[in-house]
Amino acid sequence: MRHLAEYRDAATVASLVRRIRARSGRPWRIMEVCGGQTHGLVRNGLVEALAGAVEFLHGPGCPVCVTPAEVIDRACALAGEPNTVVASYGDMLRVPGSQHSLWQARARGAQVRVLYSPLDAVTWAARAPQTRHVVLAVGFETTAPATALAILQAAQLGLKNFQVLTAHVRVLPAMEQLLSVPDSAIQAFLAAGHVCTVTGFNAYADLVSRQQCPVVVTGFEPVDLLRGIEECVSQLETGRSELVNCYDRSVQPDGNPAALRLVEEVFEVADGEWRGIGPVRSGCLQLRDSYRAFAAIPSRPQVDAEPRGECPLGPVLLGQLRPRDCPHFGNRCTPETPLGPPMISSEGACAAWYASRRSPVPPRGSPPQSS
Repeated sequence: MRHLAEYRDAATVASLVRRIRARSGRPWRIMEVCGGQTHGLVRNGLVEALAGAVEFLHGPGCPVCVTPAEVIDRACALAGEPNTVVASYGDMLRVPGSQHSLWQARARGAQVRVLYSPLDAVTWAARAPQTRHVVLAVGFETTAPATALAILQAAQLGLKNFQVLTAHVRVLPAMEQLLSVPDSAIQAFLAAGHVCTVTGFNAYADLVSRQQCPVVVTGFEPVDLLRGIEECVSQLETGRSELVNCYDRSVQPDGNPAALRLVEEVFEVADGEWRGIGPVRSGCLQLRDSYRAFAAIPSRPQVDAEPRGECPLGPVLLGQLRPRDCPHFGNRCTPETPLGPPMISSEGACAAWYASRRSPVPPRGSPPQSS
């Protein structure tokens, strides 16, 4: 963990922390819904620096973590079929389905590859027309445009050997559902800046109005996060519920129209399952009928069953259990021997806390050191 004094803007960070602590009349519970924000909060000591003033609830901000086991089962089944290559992002390959992961399928002889963009698989499919290339497409609204673009490019090239197993999810419906969980402790949200770069922040206005819950869009660096937290605390202390954009250098009211048009062309909104959370209304994207030919379907029916593992995935993703309070954290569950997706994924909350525990952590409630 980098101490706050190491930052070029350490004085600003220290000032923001002092202001938040002075303004907070009670520990306010704020949920960040992005794994990148979780890592920023934990890695930079902000959770400890604001202890007693803010309690952070780590939300389901990692698409790798919420991809259902049944989707991974289908990907493994596809990878085992003749002349088929399945490709996805690196973390996704390690997450287990009900039986095993894609990496384990690869060890058994399946053709599994790591990709950095779905467009990689379009190139591979064009070069090897006798081999079917399947992309396990995961992610929030940030990665959906790239998947849509790959499908449109494959259609333009007339590729019959390029397919997609879609597992894209939508953040806003999940936030809505999290507020409806019985005994929900969420009092404000830090909205994910990269998601809002695509969707825009106006999309959250209705949620704020109906739920009377502050939503503040912010980025990932310490100053970005602290400005968003300060805005949340200010609203909560004065009884306000407003939508505020604290990341205006990247996020516009209506987002990225070109990216949204791509997604609208290829996908439609659908109800779907989030691992550890359950069904989320309008929480997923599925291919439109006009692009259903690109849907990858295993030739053999799969038995879809969520594995009964020891990872308390649901409580972690709902912000009800802090990673360091899990009895398995740091002993039986480590990045080398993970029990569940939050430790496997580089954006998982458990992975964030495990990485931070290797360096000294300031005492709980202590202010940051300034140079």
